[in-house]
Amino acid sequence: MIVLKNVMVATDFGPASDAALIYGRALAKQFGARLHLLHAAENDFLRASVTDPYVLKAAVVRRLEERLTAEDRAERSARAVMETADRPSDAITRYAKAAQIDLIVMGTHGRTGVSHLLVGSVAERVVRTAPCPVLTVRHLEHDFVLPDAAATEEARPS
Repeated sequence: MIVLKNVMVATDFGPASDAALIYGRALAKQFGARLHLLHAAENDFLRASVTDPYVLKAAVVRRLEERLTAEDRAERSARAVMETADRPSDAITRYAKAAQIDLIVMGTHGRTGVSHLLVGSVAERVVRTAPCPVLTVRHLEHDFVLPDAAATEEARPS
């Protein structure tokens, strides 16, 4: 039997992350798990910036909170979290260990070749270092999550 008590969705606010949130939300609902929505930001402490880092962090947390629904908060005890690290993958795995995450769901851009070598893959590093299983989701690759209304209609006997 698979038991999921804590499902974490890692987001970079892109389309693949939005798809991952759909999957993570559905899995948390199905298993009665708590939903964690995490954005892992790179540590900008040593970089020059015209923006106050506290203002920037508040804006990111606000974006995270906007992605959570009232149902997420009420039924899944959802929580929005921003972590900072030199590498986002380190922040994701560190949080997963600390929060006893049972499953990480994250989007992947599916880069290959030179693009993959230059940019790297946060998802790939998380898969290699995570303390739990990782589900990677590519936006529009293959979608098997049905909206609740459609699932209800299909489940009704004819």
